[in-house]
Amino acid sequence: MQSSPPETRASLILRLKNADDVAAWSDFVAIYAPVIFRVACRHGLQVADAENLIQEVLLSISRALPQWLQREDRGSFRAWLLKIARNEAVDMLTRRATRPLGKDGLEAERLLAEIPDHRGDLSVQFDLEYEQAVFQWAAAQVRESVSDTTWQSFWLTHVEGLSVDRVAQQLNMRTGTVYVARGRVMNRIQELVNQFEDKQ
Repeated sequence: MQSSPPETRASLILRLKNADDVAAWSDFVAIYAPVIFRVACRHGLQVADAENLIQEVLLSISRALPQWLQREDRGSFRAWLLKIARNEAVDMLTRRATRPLGKDGLEAERLLAEIPDHRGDLSVQFDLEYEQAVFQWAAAQVRESVSDTTWQSFWLTHVEGLSVDRVAQQLNMRTGTVYVARGRVMNRIQELVNQFEDKQ
């Protein structure tokens, strides 16, 4: 894992300005929806609320992206997206809290006061979830384009941590073939990750 994950490629961000660019939004949602969902659930939102949060974040991004792109001090895209997600989550909790809970809504105020502010921790989690989502997206693309034994050579050695010798025996392959197959899969995954991310 990289200590400082690269930014989402600029071309994809620019294409998101066009709400009709289905391919750009599809790529974007494939990566970021699971990230937002997992981070939201990890911070206590229920599944339905996390799914609603994804929709709110996507709507906010589509509305605010043109203005963000015009700002010279905009910073990184993921930092901006994280800020939007956090603000939408707080808004969601605030809206829920405005419904009377307990006498005079005091219970709601107490619940809101107990929500911890983990901005630094949240940013780290968001970056880790992002890296995992990009890997899963790229791996799914590669999985569809290689044979089962080629995929298993990669998966069993790189993900499950089995030795090359053991995998070669298990798949009835030569060890050299396992090395070649897993290297081919890793190279293709890395190519897809690089295509998704903007290397600056």
